[in-house]
This record gives sequence, C-alpha cells and structure tokens, in this order.
Amino acid sequence: MAHKGHCSSQIHCQIPLGSSGMSPSVVTSPPSPLLLSGLSLAAAGAAVAWEQRSEANRSGDWCDAPWKEGEGEDARSSEVTPEETTRGRTGVSSEPMETSQDGQTAQEVAMLPKQDPLAAAKEKEGEPEDAGADALLGVLWSPSGIGISGTLPSTGCKEQETQQRSREVDQRDGSASLVWAATPGMLFQDDKQTRLHPLSLSWVFGYNSSLGVHCLMDGEDRVLLYISSHTVVIHDTLGNRQYHLQGHTNVISCLCVSEDRRWVATADRGPDALIIVWDSYSGIPVRTIFDSHPEDGVSAIAISQDAKYLVTISAGTVQRVCVWKWTLPTEKAMCSTELRPEFGHQDYVIFNPQNSYEFVSNSKTQVIFYLWGDAGLQYSAPLLSNETFNTVVGHFSQSIFHFNNSQALTGTSAGKLVVWDMVSPSTPSKELRVKLHGMKATKLVPVQKDSLTVLVVFESCIVTGDVKGQVKFYNGQLQFLTCYSHSKVGPIRSISFSKTPSEPPDASPACSTSGTASSQPFIARNFILSTSDATVLHVATDRANVEKVMEEVKQAVNAVACHPRQALVAVGSHCGLLKVWDYQQTKYLVSRIFTEAGIQCLSYDPQGYFLAAGFTDGSVYILDAISLHSSCNEFKFSHGPVTHISFSHDSEYLATADEKYSVTVYKRVLRNGSRCWEHLAGLHSHYKPIRSILFGVQLDSNEPRLLSLGEDRQLIEYDLNSSSKDHLVVLHKDRIEQVAVPLCLAWYPQLSTESFILTANNCYKMKLYNTTTKMCRKTLLGPTYGSPLEKIQILPTTNTTDPQKCYLAYMTKDKVGLQILPVDGNPHKSAAFICHPDGVSDLATSYDGRYIFTAGGNDCTVMKWEVNLNALDAAASLGGEDLIPFYDLLDGGREGEFFRELEDYFYYAQLRSHGIDTLETRQVSTHIPLEEIPSVMRAMGFYPSEEKIEDMINEVKFSEYVDTGEQVTKINLGDFIKLYINHRPAFGLSMKRIQRAFQVLGYDNENGDKVIERGDLLLLLQCRGEHMTEDELAQCLTTLLGKHPGGEGSDPDTYDPSGAAALTEEEIPAEITAEIFTADILGLPIAEPEKRTEKRDKSLLYKDTEA
Repeated sequence: MAHKGHCSSQIHCQIPLGSSGMSPSVVTSPPSPLLLSGLSLAAAGAAVAWEQRSEANRSGDWCDAPWKEGEGEDARSSEVTPEETTRGRTGVSSEPMETSQDGQTAQEVAMLPKQDPLAAAKEKEGEPEDAGADALLGVLWSPSGIGISGTLPSTGCKEQETQQRSREVDQRDGSASLVWAATPGMLFQDDKQTRLHPLSLSWVFGYNSSLGVHCLMDGEDRVLLYISSHTVVIHDTLGNRQYHLQGHTNVISCLCVSEDRRWVATADRGPDALIIVWDSYSGIPVRTIFDSHPEDGVSAIAISQDAKYLVTISAGTVQRVCVWKWTLPTEKAMCSTELRPEFGHQDYVIFNPQNSYEFVSNSKTQVIFYLWGDAGLQYSAPLLSNETFNTVVGHFSQSIFHFNNSQALTGTSAGKLVVWDMVSPSTPSKELRVKLHGMKATKLVPVQKDSLTVLVVFESCIVTGDVKGQVKFYNGQLQFLTCYSHSKVGPIRSISFSKTPSEPPDASPACSTSGTASSQPFIARNFILSTSDATVLHVATDRANVEKVMEEVKQAVNAVACHPRQALVAVGSHCGLLKVWDYQQTKYLVSRIFTEAGIQCLSYDPQGYFLAAGFTDGSVYILDAISLHSSCNEFKFSHGPVTHISFSHDSEYLATADEKYSVTVYKRVLRNGSRCWEHLAGLHSHYKPIRSILFGVQLDSNEPRLLSLGEDRQLIEYDLNSSSKDHLVVLHKDRIEQVAVPLCLAWYPQLSTESFILTANNCYKMKLYNTTTKMCRKTLLGPTYGSPLEKIQILPTTNTTDPQKCYLAYMTKDKVGLQILPVDGNPHKSAAFICHPDGVSDLATSYDGRYIFTAGGNDCTVMKWEVNLNALDAAASLGGEDLIPFYDLLDGGREGEFFRELEDYFYYAQLRSHGIDTLETRQVSTHIPLEEIPSVMRAMGFYPSEEKIEDMINEVKFSEYVDTGEQVTKINLGDFIKLYINHRPAFGLSMKRIQRAFQVLGYDNENGDKVIERGDLLLLLQCRGEHMTEDELAQCLTTLLGKHPGGEGSDPDTYDPSGAAALTEEEIPAEITAEIFTADILGLPIAEPEKRTEKRDKSLLYKDTEA
C-alpha cells in the first residue's frame, strides 16, 4: 500500500494513528507526516488476504446478512443476498465481482493459516464463515486471519462461550489483536490513554452542535459519541469519563455510525482531508483513506447497513460522489460521479438499509437517488417544485428510504413529507436492468406546521424531529403514533436510539396521541436528542422522562482563565454564557448569562477573589470569583470590544485594552469604609491593534508597573504612580522591532542576574529585552510550527528541587505547545500539537502547571491538556547536546559543504583581521573579532540591516557584562553558528516578499507588470528605511553589477565613484520589475516554480516563503 506524506519542507506534522489513547496530532521536528500506523498497515494487509479468500467462497451461495445457529431454514430464507435485493427493482445491478489475484506474496500467505479450530467448529455447526458485516470486519483482525463471524456479542450462548474461550487462549499466548479482542465498554475499563507526549488531551468541554450525537450504549453505561473540533469524543456521561479518537488535522465535517454502533467513519474538509474508520470498542483506527476528495474535503458521509460500504460527497462547488469498499487496501473509490452545481450543495446522504447499492442525498432544493453496480454510479434527480402539487414544498432537510423498500421520504421546512415512489417500466428487459430506475414525487403529506429538521426510520416507525424540539412517531402509513417533547428544547439536530429496547411503558406517553393509532402496542427504545443550540437530552420512553445530559456554549468560545489557587477554570463565550468548572473532577459548578453582549476576555486576580470579564460592547464586569455576582457596577469606558484584561500583582489595579487601540486602567480605592473599584484613566496609546498588556513589579520596590505592546512595534510603559483621574501618564515608549511585528509579551523568569522581557514576533523570532533599558539583548529562533506564536505564558511550577527549571506554554494559530527555558534556538526543546484547526482564541495554565487549557473560538470547544514535562525533557535529550542540534539546522549538517564553507569564511576573516598581506607571524586563534561578524554573515547569504548588525554585535559584546563587568570582543565558531541560526530568516530569502514590496511601491506598466522607475528606486533607497548616501548607493550598485569605474580592484577602500552615475544608467533599465531587481541587480538565482501535485495548507507555510 502506498503511503502518502503531506508536509512542507519546513513543517513536519505527524498524526499517530495508534491504539490506546490516540495521541494528538504531534508537531515536532523529526517525524514524517501523515503515515498510517503499523496497526493500520496490518489491517490493510489482512484485508487483501480476506478479499482473496472471500473470492473463493463466492463460488457458493454467499450471503450478506448473518444468521444465528438454531434458526435453521427459516433464518436462511430471510437472508438478503445481493441478487435478491434486485428482484422487482428495474435497473438494480448485483454486486460487482472483484477478480481474485493470481499470486500471493509471502506476507499474504502467512495471513492465511491452514485451519482455525474455531472456524472449523463453526463450520461443523452449520454456520458459514463469511456471515455479514461482523464476519467481514472480524476477519481483518481475528487471531487466525480467516473469517469468523461474531466479533460482536451474540445471543447464542454456545457462540459466546466459544468466542470467550478463543479470546482467553489468544490473550494467554499474546496473539490476539486489540480489535479482535475488543468488547463494548472496554475503553473505560482502565486508563488506556497513556501519557507519552509532552501534552496529552485530557478532556474536551463543548462539541460541534451542527453534527449529530450518537448513542453507543444505554443503561448502566450511557455512552455518547460526538465531535469536538477535529476530535471524536466517546463520553461516558454517567461515569464522567471521556475517550478521544484523534487523527484528523482539520475540523471534522461529517460522521456516520454503523447500525451495530461499532464502526464509526469520520471525514473532514480542507487540505490533506482524511476519511478514518474507527473501531468504537477499542478506539483503534482500522482504515484511513487519503486524498478521497483532495480539492475541498468531504461534506457528507454514510455507511451501509452491512457496514461494508461508505459513500462520500465532496464539499466543492462541483461535488463528487464516491462509493468506497473500505475494507479493500486501496485508495481508489469503487465508483464515482460528479453532480451539476444547479442541484445545490448536497449535505446529507443515507444508504437504503435493505439494499446497499442504493442511496439518496439531498440539498435544500434537490433530492437525488443513486444506484451503483457493474455499470458504475448512476443517479436520478426528480423534479419537485411548488407547482407540482400546487402547494408550498419548502426546503428539504433529510431523506430516508421507507422500510417497505418501495418508497422514500423527504422532510421539508414547511412541515411536510414528500413521498417518492418508484416508477417501473412497462416492459422490463435485460438492457433496462443496467439503467437507472426512476423515482417520482407522488404525495406531499402535511404532517405539521413546524419545520422538520430530522427524519429517521426506526424499526417499523417513521420518526421526525422539528424546530420546536418535538419528536413524533408515525407508522408506515404516516399515521401519528406518539410524541415526545420538552418545553425548553431547541431545534432537533439528531435522534439516536439505544441498541437495547426499554421495558414496556408503565405510564402514558409524554404527548397524547392524535389521529389513528396503531392497533398493536407501541414500545419504543430510549433515545438521545441533540439540538442545534448545543443541548443533549436523554429520553426514557418507559417513564416518558426527558433528562438533560449536556448543555454547552452555543457560540464562539473566546476566553478561558484559570483560578490562581484552586482547580477552577472559567470559560466565556460570545453568547454571553460564563461557566466555571472544577477541572480536577470535570464537574460544572456555576454559570451566569450576560444577555447584553458576548464575553471577549477573562482574568482572575492573583489572590483569587475577583474574576474580571471584558465584553464585545466595551463593558467590563468585576465579579466575585466563586459566586459570579457583580462586585460593583459595570464599567463602560472602552470605545470598542475589550480584547485584553489583566490584574496587577497586588490586585490594586485592573487594566484593559480594546479594539480602538486604547488602554484603560481601573483602581481599587477605599470609599465609605469599604474597598471598591473605580475608573482611573484611559489613553489612546497605540495606532495599531494592541497585542498584549502586562503587569509587573518594579525592581527596586513592590509597586506595580504596566506595559502594553502593539502591532505598531511600540512597547509602552505607563507611570501608574503619577497617573491621576482621567490622565494616564506614559513613562517610556520604545520601538522594539524594525521590520517584524511583535505578537505577544511575557516576563522572563529570573534565570540569570539580568532581568528580561520576552517577546515573540511574526518572523518566528523570540527576543529578550532588558527590563530597564529595553535594549534587545538576545534574538533567538522560536518554534516554527506553521504559524508564529500568538500568546505565551510562563508555566507555573511546583518543582522546589530545581527552581531554575522553567517552561513556556504557547499557542500558535492552530496549535498549543511547550518550550524548555532558557530559550536558545534549539528546536528539540519545543513541541507543539494541533488543538483547534480553525484557530485558537485563548490559552490559560493551571495554578500548579499540570494542565493547559485552549479555547477554540468558532469550534465552541475548550480543551484540557495534561502536561508531561519528562517527555519533553527526554525529547530534548535525544536531540543532542551543545552544538549538535544547531549543526542539524545547517544545510547538509556537520559534514555538509555549507559547514565547510562557513569554516573557510571564518578562518579567512581571521586572516583579514590580521591583514591579508602582512608578513608578520600570525597568532593562531579559534576566534574572530566582532567587527568581522557582518562580513561572514553576508558571505553565508544572510544580509542583515545595520540595526540587526548592531543587535548581533551588542548581543555578544554584553553577554558577560552583568556578571563580569567586561565586554566581549571576539567570538568563536560555535557561538557564531548559534548567532547565525538564531538571527537569519527562519525560512530563508523570499521572492514573494520582494514582489509584495514592488506591489506597494510600484505601478502597472503597459504590459501589466508591477514596476518601479529607476530614478524612484534610487530615491527610495536613499530616503526611506536605513538611509544610504549617494556614494554608498553608487558603490553598492556598481559592485553588484560587476563594474568598478576608476579602478580594477575590489577593495572598497580603493573605490573611485567617478563615472558611477553613467554606468548605473547604462546597466539598470528605466523600468525595474521584481525579477529584474532580484536576478540582474542583486544577482540572486530565482528558482523555477514548483509544480505541485497536491494542495497544501497555506497556513502551514510561512507567508514570506516560496513553495
């Protein structure tokens, strides 16, 4: 089986598809991307073996449906074979027969032992080996490698005993696979989710309410399955336990569950979209399909009744429908077809439970019926409009096949059911059997006034759900049977019935019946309801009892904050809901709803008494941290949504930042004998968005200090002591970046004598600034996992044995990570994990540093990550010590040509510093003077600005000044390599960056190219940015062009500028494009555009890099 990797050359994403406790999508430097796990490989290989064996079995009477021993001929007569499903249905073709392979590899032969005792026993009892979907999937992972039915529990006692004995024997000899030995509920029998990574997903708050919630188990263990962002959550609601299935790198867009609740298929949208089939018993991914719909991913998926086939519909403008036999080890669909855009976006699909070769899909305006077989995939799109029955039809919601196997139904927003009937040809012929059968709307049945949102077939009932939260049951003639409702239930999103029937009802139904009731007693099973407003309910039909299981946030989650002294986490959403959880017990404690505006940010004070909340309308609430009651009246001094909020260390000040680039400060004062909060002052201090506000403590006192950092590259410190009512005083304003944009700010731990402020910018660099002088003391390469760091926090630690051991928690656009401090540019000291593919909105750390919480914004979830620092330390140790990690960052490594060239330049700089032509005895040294750093950097292809050169020299010069009081005047090769790696651009030179500059500075010529006139370019170089004098510019240009007027030497000291203007005019064209500037003036090669064979996530590439 071919394995496909999807990853840029700079970013490495690994999705481990392991068993117990699926690890999150790890993003580390060494691993390869998106590979199947060894288990998936074994499953795929076994599938090949099964296909070969099953072909041999097809010579006899082969059946799809399993039958139980003791049922005799009656059971056999009720089986549905592929041939029987076509009877009376014109155009339905039988199952396409796969041709068996002539040769078997050694591996395939090994998977087919001569005889299995359990299979032989079953054959002796009269049960066929290949019996239905259970046998189909069981054969892939049975210890013997051949078909044994009954991977799921059966009612036959003898069969159960036989299976149990087989499992016990297999477990004793260690040969049993995890899937074969799996049983319902075993996920929660013990803690299977071992913590092998620096961060492991521990709990998920919230779920995707646009997708359904499925009931896996009901009774003593009420187990639900739902989707949270890119994770499948199996939730034991009564036992308060979760198990997470992780493998997708994009948000999961659709899912389906087999009839027996064992097999779960999930799919996502976006780049590198995946289809994964999971075993819900063991939590193992048994099949992964890559590149199913490479353009846009999957919008709808369904699994057949026998669990053998999947159907998927792509999410593109031109949708493609594919049918997969997922047990085959191939990446190719069995058949597929494209739909016309005028059919609308097909977002729902379902198989015919009685015939796996038929399925139906619908958009809001069009229902499509499909038939697949030897002739490929065909479809029929019958017309239906308001004129068909001279009444309003409404938009379609969901479609189903009637259990009478001759009709189909579609629910509409007008509260009606469309009845589709098959149109049979008058003269059936052999040719017509391969043609598409027709379906026509024959009735439009108004069952209610409210819009229908869900339509389900349950045993011999038609079940509907509507926008009023009502669930109604109808018989096959659409006669009303009963209704279940709750006064506070929103629009129904899904209905999932339990596997086992409930006891006969002792009470009357929740709603009185109307219409003609069935003559037979109505006994339903318990079921799970999910609503579009993120509420999940359990309905017990025997007691007519509706119980609320979960109620989660309905809109984006923008804020999360952890209590500084207790295991409490506060979550704020855009719908105004504020919830506080005990994250140790994963227990909901208290909540409050703010109806006026949405919550944008949260912060506890350091003492744990107050919880401050900033809102989208600019208001600020200061609440009691436990009860959530207001401690004072709301403040509304911000002119835009509050984006940041923070308390001072002594809880005397509160500061906020808003979208209008203003900082507002509140102060706690004594009034009438009691402490209360009042507004102090505000200031429009930045001219671009504020990225961070930060309270600290003065070095020489215990007074608080306040800083703000903006995208305008300004770091502003405020003088709180000198500030008065409505007058906020600025103490210092420092421009800390020349080109890059700073994104986040934190106080660096006191790991040395000097105190630092840590920042991270959009060029993947982390910088240390002296807290007093604001001088840049170090520039370091930060984590490079697809997007820059958006927020950083020092991880609290309870490690008293080694107080110097500190860690940094951070978030990027879609990942959460950990970094070992001190930062030095070593990539092995950092690890990151995909947490919210659609974007992380906030990050918080627990007071003891054991957990990190991430808020997912629009995916409406908060994830709790358990920290394992030992795993991170181990990864850093395995990466090597001293210079070994940095050698690996050089092209070719320690033994490569690039390193040898660097050594040559380094030693040449030594000669240059002593004088090239000197005849005196040279002092052998391993160092070069600091003045030679710029020359060697440029020789290696890194062209720093004058400000960057000054930063590099100062970084080395003052590296020991605080400790020794002396300046460093030279640098050795090892330190130079670190300096080079930490300061050079993270992703090299970028042609796109030069092209963007020309788009901003240039104009369109007559050919449509962006150009800059020669005179304008020379003027810009002299007047903008780091100014160049006319002589400096002339010297640079003539040197670059290889012309030296007035002298043949290349030494700048002998340069004669006379004649430079004429040569410049002669060599440089009047109109300059980005390509001419790069290739002809700078003399840099331009790589040919890479022909991409696959789409990649633009967010996974640094915005300034080439493909």
